[in-house]
Amino acid sequence: MPFALNEGRRAGNLRLMKFLSVLLACLAFFADTARADFINGRSYVSLTGWARANGFGGFTQDGGTEFVLTKGASRLVFDKDSADASINGVEVRLAFPVAKGGFISQLDLDKTIRPLVFPQKPSAKKVTVICLDPGHGGKDTGYRVGTFFKRNEKTYTLALALELRQQLMRAGFGVMLTRDKDVYPELAWRPDMANRKGADLFVSLHFNSFPPDPGRVQGPETYCITPVGAASSNDSEGAGAGSHAYPANRLEDKSLLLAYQVHRALVKNLGVCDRSVRRARFEVLRTAEMPAILIEGGYLSHPIEGKKIFDAGYRQQMAAAIVKGILAYQKLTSPPPPTASATTTNRVSTSRRHH
Repeated sequence: MPFALNEGRRAGNLRLMKFLSVLLACLAFFADTARADFINGRSYVSLTGWARANGFGGFTQDGGTEFVLTKGASRLVFDKDSADASINGVEVRLAFPVAKGGFISQLDLDKTIRPLVFPQKPSAKKVTVICLDPGHGGKDTGYRVGTFFKRNEKTYTLALALELRQQLMRAGFGVMLTRDKDVYPELAWRPDMANRKGADLFVSLHFNSFPPDPGRVQGPETYCITPVGAASSNDSEGAGAGSHAYPANRLEDKSLLLAYQVHRALVKNLGVCDRSVRRARFEVLRTAEMPAILIEGGYLSHPIEGKKIFDAGYRQQMAAAIVKGILAYQKLTSPPPPTASATTTNRVSTSRRHH
């Protein structure tokens, strides 16, 4: 019995120590409520202050190198001195690194965090028609991989688009393609077609490659338009931070939500490395007048992932994941159904017109 009592005390002490360590981490996180107005010429906000104002709890971990905010089912993780963040388990690239002491740019709070964490306003209409853009085509082969037998990216973007079209149609969507054979539509023409034909979403399909070290990089990346005032994720020099607004920026919040939902479905359903939701001013995204994303479905150059992409069964799984992401987006943004009173009023009005 004494041994059992001692074991029980040890377990109790361990639980108490664990609780105290978490409590101390929380207190340390919220101890600094200072606000930074500008860092490197940009407006930054204390994560602690933002968390308090929005009902989040917070603590640091990994020796203070990660800042964690939690509220209900929401969990946000930010790395110090890094633009890498995790929002509910999905990697999202910020526009600017989180500064020492836990400060995040105001632009990222407005253009990255809020659109994904807080409910958005419903869309004007339910998503019913989707424009698919198989990347490259014709004279533009895209990435080419292989030593003797070259495999072209354009072949597999079209194959994925044709499979995705079938699955979307079975799910009840109308689908249009910017190309359904090996031709090259000009880049600017692709979103213009979607605009002219009244598509509700624009989805451009691509695959990646990293020839310098093929075995090192794998996994999907999903892009949407870059906010004004930020450099794109693929702009290492930061020159694009001064870019003007494009038509796509009018719906950038919706595009980000679409990219997030599709990317989450890809990572979860394919069990692949998470290369994050990112921002870019690709020509096929800039002039889209509807939520628009570009999917890099994986790395053709990777010895394992490339073989999967070449396989029709895997592309079928990828298409199914994209459909799941689109359905999740549709559910979050569809306008509410008409109320009973509104339906009755409409029926009465219609009856009067007929009489």
